[in-house]
Amino acid sequence: MANGTDRLCTLCARGGSKGVPDKNLRRVAGKPLLAWSLEQARASGLFQSIAVSSDSSDILAAAGDAGADFLIERPAELASDTAGKVPAIRHCLLQAEARAGKRWPVVVDLDATAPLRLPEDIAGAIALLEESGAASVITGTPARRSPYFNLVERRGDGTVAVCKAAEAAVLRRQDAPACFDMNASIYVWRRDALVEQPTVFYPDTRLYEMPAERSLDIDSALDFEIVEFLLSKRTNA
Repeated sequence: MANGTDRLCTLCARGGSKGVPDKNLRRVAGKPLLAWSLEQARASGLFQSIAVSSDSSDILAAAGDAGADFLIERPAELASDTAGKVPAIRHCLLQAEARAGKRWPVVVDLDATAPLRLPEDIAGAIALLEESGAASVITGTPARRSPYFNLVERRGDGTVAVCKAAEAAVLRRQDAPACFDMNASIYVWRRDALVEQPTVFYPDTRLYEMPAERSLDIDSALDFEIVEFLLSKRTNA
């Protein structure tokens, strides 16, 4: 694996959240949610620098307290409810590069709302990118429902059918092609791919598999309770 000076870690956390207000600053298992991902990035030993992007001065202040190297103010047009995250990651990268006066060939984004990952997951996703030569790597966990077997869609006439037809009839979920839930935990890009074509999927994108117990993405108050339990269990083990 290449030297850590060749990588930048980004964390992009908006101030607004309709599902769980101020979720990135909410304390979970004793510390702000954002701090878990930042500390995991540090613990991995794989990054020269960590940049945090936000439209919230409170989040940027908390990120500074937690040891972020670059605090990037996100423009309003990249922080709306309809704005995608990838352009914000690209903006964060370019701003950090401008301040550092260098380019990082590999960029890794950690989602603050997915704090159950371990440093070894970060290392594994990066290794997959660097060893495969792919433009990007995403992370996911085996899906509980299969689009070939028991995940259905409603058609225009009100009838339903499985989302995706297999070449042969699938009689058991175990016989269906393997499918994964994206867990929004780790995204790894080659720098030039992200800058020139900011997207998640490229023709050669790979997936790094993570277990279900490290794949929960917080999107509700119930998710917070589950993550609180799992992180407390981990820290008290």
